[in-house]
Amino acid sequence: MIDFLLTTFELETVQTILYYASIFFVIYLLGYSTFLFVSVLSGENELFENIKNQKLKNKIHNDYYVPVSIIVPAYNEEVTIKQTIESLLNLNYTTYEIIIVNDGSTDETVDVLIEVFNLKEVHRPIRKKIVSKDSIGTYENNEDQKVPIRLIDKINGGKADSINMGINASLYPYFVCMDSDSILEEDSLTKMAEPILEHDDVIAVGSKIHISNDSVFEKGKLVELRLPKKIIPAMQVLEYERSFLASRIFLDKFNANLIISGAFGLFDKEAVIEVGGYQTGSMGEDMELIVKLHSFYRSNDLPYKIKYAYEAVCWTQAPESLGDLLKQRKRWHIGLFQSLSQHRNLLKTGSYWYYLIYELLSPFIELIGFFITLLAWAFGLLNIQYMLFFFLAYALFGSMLTIISFLTRNSLSDAKIRKMDIVRAFLLAIPENIVLRFILAWTRMASLLFYRGEKTKWGSIKRVEINYD
Repeated sequence: MIDFLLTTFELETVQTILYYASIFFVIYLLGYSTFLFVSVLSGENELFENIKNQKLKNKIHNDYYVPVSIIVPAYNEEVTIKQTIESLLNLNYTTYEIIIVNDGSTDETVDVLIEVFNLKEVHRPIRKKIVSKDSIGTYENNEDQKVPIRLIDKINGGKADSINMGINASLYPYFVCMDSDSILEEDSLTKMAEPILEHDDVIAVGSKIHISNDSVFEKGKLVELRLPKKIIPAMQVLEYERSFLASRIFLDKFNANLIISGAFGLFDKEAVIEVGGYQTGSMGEDMELIVKLHSFYRSNDLPYKIKYAYEAVCWTQAPESLGDLLKQRKRWHIGLFQSLSQHRNLLKTGSYWYYLIYELLSPFIELIGFFITLLAWAFGLLNIQYMLFFFLAYALFGSMLTIISFLTRNSLSDAKIRKMDIVRAFLLAIPENIVLRFILAWTRMASLLFYRGEKTKWGSIKRVEINYD
């Protein structure tokens, strides 16, 4: 087709390059598909085995708990902060405190908290074990209340800085970090604490994250499960189900998870202080902390585990517009780049290579591979019908695994999703795997191509009220 533009030698060279590049691209896709298939099957088997074991034996209920400080960093969260704190007050847990860190909000976040939870200003010094901006004021509820609530109003310094302030102010040896637009199910903290009670060397525990948009909650409990009405958050539901059922459970078997979602994670406070706390200036402070913990404990040959408690559920809001979603994913991908580049001593671990090839570099490989495939066809190296069949089979395979993940979650949930939403999930599975994935790949690639060392900042994603009866 374009042979006349090149000499015979140049044509043979280009054909050779395109041929081997196309082979690499096909192997890459097959490798990812195989990993996804194995991890989904592994995740399903893990879930159903756990259910079977619970039915075969009576679980011992006891009063053993680890005291936990729940840290909620907040910036301009007047829309959702009330529902989030109310859900925390309904947790089925014995000993915990709630610390809200207001990071210089410009809205009514502080006023809402003071009024709703009857907080009074107190003068209590905060010892700084890790660096954070200074506080402006501290407010607490009545000491007679079952769950202590403390609000720390501080100078703006970003999310990582706010969590560090919460760690400094916390009273207990373990802390939870969660987003201010999230809702925890009533037994989620109990489920998160179980790995710590079972193993002496657990330093962090991640949870399963579900999207709350349009679902209905009552006192921290899901009462009606709904697929979001808008297409963008609905597609994210499918994406989240595939990710958390597949890779998180599978990688947990090898102590290989390099991320715990900032929406809900449990940490050993001394371990986090030992590595200097959350890194201010990072675009992905949640992942950076986990990679840093892996790096520190491996470098010093210390025993440790970072676990994933898939029975602990956190509900969080997903961006409802494409613009907000692209901003979020740009920030996530830059955070991934920062974390991996700062801790290259983990290169000898398999998990590092997984995140490097199939997460950080995947948009480059997929998009460049797609265009190389087109060029290979233009040079007459590929059978177009075969390649179209291959790409269609790949898309259908990915969509099938997405639907399996979605239906598995629905079958295990006490609140069943509506039949119409199941139909919508089937209809959206292929567009999510092809259209949305392609758009996000462009965004993630561009985020690195045009990266200029941006400093961390709170996102301006629009919040909506949680359906909270």
